[in-house]
Amino acid sequence: MAGRDDVKALVFDVFGTVVDWRTSCIRELTSFGNARGIKNVNWADFADEWRGLYQPSMEEVRTKRREFTILDTLHRESLVTLLRRYDISLLSEHEIEHLVTIWHRLTPWPDAVEGLYRLKRNFIIGPLSNGNIGLLTRMAKHGGLPWDVILGAEVAQHYKPEPEAYSRTAQALNLEPHECMLVAAHNDDLQAAANVGFRTGFVVRPTEHGPNSTKDQSATRAWDIVTDSFNGVADAMGCARY
Repeated sequence: MAGRDDVKALVFDVFGTVVDWRTSCIRELTSFGNARGIKNVNWADFADEWRGLYQPSMEEVRTKRREFTILDTLHRESLVTLLRRYDISLLSEHEIEHLVTIWHRLTPWPDAVEGLYRLKRNFIIGPLSNGNIGLLTRMAKHGGLPWDVILGAEVAQHYKPEPEAYSRTAQALNLEPHECMLVAAHNDDLQAAANVGFRTGFVVRPTEHGPNSTKDQSATRAWDIVTDSFNGVADAMGCARY
């Protein structure tokens, strides 16, 4: 990769790139529903609709129609909307909190932890996520993600793909944008990062949105790295295998 020697930090989109949010959510929602006798709910649809409210909720912050609000709060608001939509009632505050924190317990993709450990040997690694710091910290503990630093959306006070989300992350690491590489499974995220000077690594996650998805099934341009795993990123960045 041209210019690889300039890169000092690799920062990662998390939801969908590092962790399999959809499978994790469906598994926990199904377990929750079964334990409480909640019937006639398609939990895969519930998970997809919950994720579908993600961008609209952040757009309220991006457009400054509301002040900066962390993702845990936005997830809770979206959950309450869905519980009403699905006529799920009489949940305790503890049960609602348990559901909100599903997003703290997402399972990494099978290649993620190994690849991150390889990259960690040579580079600073951390999330560049719309998640808040508390969420990302608990997710790292749950999934064994070996971050050097956890930079949540509070650092930038902006949500991706606003340019400040990327530029202020670089600033927090005392780095120039070209010294950072964003690794993501989403072409639009990479384009926004490239626009502020980041290097780019695309990792295809073909089942992120389920078996019928057509989104982000391939790179839409010649990113600096295009691969199908974090080990592929580590190989391209010259990191030795164990």
